[in-house]
Amino acid sequence: MNLVQAVLLTVFPILVIIAALTDVTSFTIPNRISALLLAAFVPAALALARPWSEIGLDGAVFAVALLAGMAMFAAGWIGGGDAKLFAAASLWLGLPAIPMFLIVTALTGGALATLLMNARSDWVQPYLAGAPSWVVRLATPGGDVPYGLAIAIGALAAFPQSGLMHAFHGTF
Repeated sequence: MNLVQAVLLTVFPILVIIAALTDVTSFTIPNRISALLLAAFVPAALALARPWSEIGLDGAVFAVALLAGMAMFAAGWIGGGDAKLFAAASLWLGLPAIPMFLIVTALTGGALATLLMNARSDWVQPYLAGAPSWVVRLATPGGDVPYGLAIAIGALAAFPQSGLMHAFHGTF
């Protein structure tokens, strides 16, 4: 059973990494990534024998994160894919890991915005000749910020503190 649990737990890091890479290269996070995260959560939680009360608490964390993500999207701070990824990651992380997730995501987002502001300065533009199109898009002045990268880094940093990981370690 430990192998099945381990395989189910790898779904989360794989999908958030894919989300980050697609956001960086295309400024979009496909809905199927967030949908797969949502669909894989319950089998992972059940395989790890998480109590229904904890699964319900994770669902409440997801609902609050979804509302917060929708508010940030409505304010124009993040994209729709970012809001959905933020909520889906929150479901997997649960209450124990949320503080770490929020702190690392915010700090990474700030660092990413600072990096992009520098990359979008006039003195960098001549050096982008011949760069891949996604790099040119990232360095285009006034462009969006692929915040899915910050969300993914925050999620990966917080995942070891999640209830799912604690349940996995408890099975040994």
